[in-house]
Amino acid sequence: MARTEFTAALNQICSERGITPESVIASIQEALVAAYHKDFGVKEGFECLAELDPLTGSAKIFEFATDKPDKKTDVTPPGFGRIAAQTAKQVILQKIREAEKDAIIGEYQDKIGSLVNGMVLRFDGQFIVCDIGRGHALMPPEEQGKDERYHLNQRLILYIKDISETVKGKQIIISRADPALVKALFKREVPEVNSGAVEIKVIAREAGSRSKVAVVSTQSGVDPVGSCVGQKGVRVQSVINELGGEKIDVIEYSQDPVKFISAALQPAENLEIKINEKTRTAEITVPEDQLSLAIGREGQNARLAAKLTGYKINLKGPKGAKHTAKKDDLEHEIDKLQLSSRTRNSLVEAGITMVTDLKKKTESELAEIRGLGPKSLTEIKAKLG
Repeated sequence: MARTEFTAALNQICSERGITPESVIASIQEALVAAYHKDFGVKEGFECLAELDPLTGSAKIFEFATDKPDKKTDVTPPGFGRIAAQTAKQVILQKIREAEKDAIIGEYQDKIGSLVNGMVLRFDGQFIVCDIGRGHALMPPEEQGKDERYHLNQRLILYIKDISETVKGKQIIISRADPALVKALFKREVPEVNSGAVEIKVIAREAGSRSKVAVVSTQSGVDPVGSCVGQKGVRVQSVINELGGEKIDVIEYSQDPVKFISAALQPAENLEIKINEKTRTAEITVPEDQLSLAIGREGQNARLAAKLTGYKINLKGPKGAKHTAKKDDLEHEIDKLQLSSRTRNSLVEAGITMVTDLKKKTESELAEIRGLGPKSLTEIKAKLG
């Protein structure tokens, strides 16, 4: 390539893609050294370096003894110009791809904390790769709804959580499990939340199953719960639909712990609550006909109430029945095994939520459960020890 052609082409590409010519030349030289090592090898005790003329595009390989780096010998093999040209093309294309990816990453950097429409593109182990328009984003296992099932080409509303550095470079991290997704959906559906007239104080969530949302009014005359629920429940139902049917309880926040805990334990009523501020514990006497409501299915209602309020909740029925919920309680006992979301969801759907129940199952019985393949069975066996 003529001198002006190489320089003009390099400068044009770099200008259009926002790449520096110096970084491209340095990368080409590194790639040329690697190509020479691969095709021709280097004697023991010697190293080589490549020099690329930025004006003409011609390349040379020099060899030198490691103990005499200043004494270089030109060892450019015949026909190396063809290898150099191919290498330069590959490096420039790679640089272009990297520049385009960086531009996309930069664009979404400003969108962290917002919602985006996405589509499930592929499964990469336990990770889900989604198409979010201008680029691809990654949904790690911990950001997936535990009770949600995902399939190819499925369209989802996603929460842009972060830009993280991974072994594959910078990745856009999206979530379906973060409580902030619920908050962002309410902000979209409820004008009072978007304007700040209603503030979402705290959210306790078990993604895909149930959330409790505590709200408070910042303007007199505005009903915070009514604003979020909407006429005939239309606003909260829109959020529920976007979350695949996840149940949502909207309650009014209060600085009075008795009022707040009482609201958090709804739909249970007529509770007698005693607070110990020193231990952040609430001792609660519950009428017999309200105890199951206060506890909830598998303790979920009490567990979410504890997460929402930050208090340890001790429930006691009139006949001595007791139940304790703490803010860090697990949703199901099998969650302490830290199984992959697919394996865990398959077990829960089959009604297996206790470790003791799981241990009772034979391998052939587990193999009959929908969604459990050989990899899941191996995982379960390893986790159970």
